[in-house]
Amino acid sequence: MSEAKVSGVVHVVEETKTYGQKGFRKRLVVLEQDNGNFTNYVPVEFLQDACDSADELNVGDEVEVTYRLSGRKWQRDPSSEVKYFLNAEATNFKVLSGGGGSSAPDSASVNDALSEAADDDDVPF
Repeated sequence: MSEAKVSGVVHVVEETKTYGQKGFRKRLVVLEQDNGNFTNYVPVEFLQDACDSADELNVGDEVEVTYRLSGRKWQRDPSSEVKYFLNAEATNFKVLSGGGGSSAPDSASVNDALSEAADDDDVPF
């Protein structure tokens, strides 16, 4: 998998959600990009321990997020329609300018949390 970067203004920071008996955690952050013609909303997922690092993000912050794309195939049963899902999983982020009123996060602790989450094999799919 290759990693890429996306930048934008934090539009939404959802609460962390927990799934399954093993406690898989996921948190959605939506970035807003205004390209002049329309507004683009980019959802990025923080997984496991990285969910806590998103506490440092505030609506209005301008950020750059490093992410990796992951996709999966899902089919209820052999005779049903196949569906494909694409996710952008955050691996790192940097606050470029704070618009939400808080100081920039400690990038070392954020990166450590994201690295730990990326190494976890406890995924629900």
